[in-house]
Amino acid sequence: MDSSKIVERYFNGLSDVQKDQFQQLGALYAEWNQQINVISRKDTDHFYEHHVLHSLGIARIISFEPGTKILDVGTGGGFPGIPLAILFPDCRFHLVDSIGKKIKVVNAVADSLGLSNVSAEAIRAEQVKGKYDFVVSRAVTRMKPFLQWVSNKISHEQRNGLPNGVLYLKGGDLSDEMSEIKRNFEIFDLSDYYTEDFFETKKVVYVQLTSHK
Repeated sequence: MDSSKIVERYFNGLSDVQKDQFQQLGALYAEWNQQINVISRKDTDHFYEHHVLHSLGIARIISFEPGTKILDVGTGGGFPGIPLAILFPDCRFHLVDSIGKKIKVVNAVADSLGLSNVSAEAIRAEQVKGKYDFVVSRAVTRMKPFLQWVSNKISHEQRNGLPNGVLYLKGGDLSDEMSEIKRNFEIFDLSDYYTEDFFETKKVVYVQLTSHK
């Protein structure tokens, strides 16, 4: 399994607690994955690169201010929400997935790591109550239907330099998919931020859903 040190290569200034939490992730997910398949078996050897570092790609685009509220839709076993919650302990993360056994894993991992800034719920995105500064996700569907699920869950109160909206981890050619989107958006290539071959086609798509007051 790839060493958790790969995280420290790209993210300086981690506290000892954060380093320890990232270190623990590999063993925790290896253990849970034997019971509930939350990570593809072929991916377990590249866990830190394909799951942790990929999730933290969002943190290469924005450093969330303390107090920011983030909704992770279709989190599966906790990605990108769990790695981001480790990196931003002063932000609140609500992780949702329609599959209850995956949320069981999320809660167990968050408890094991002592992540008091994480809550998790087995619920469909459309049913989530409350307002959030950002919605994050890893490619659960095309962007157009995704925005229909979440656009009414965005707060108009601004805490960050980037106006509130969606930060979506996607791969491949997005020109066709994004041509359907009528809002301001920007596509960031993760190959500009990471050197590993895995990130050559990986992107973060930011869609602005509010304007600065």
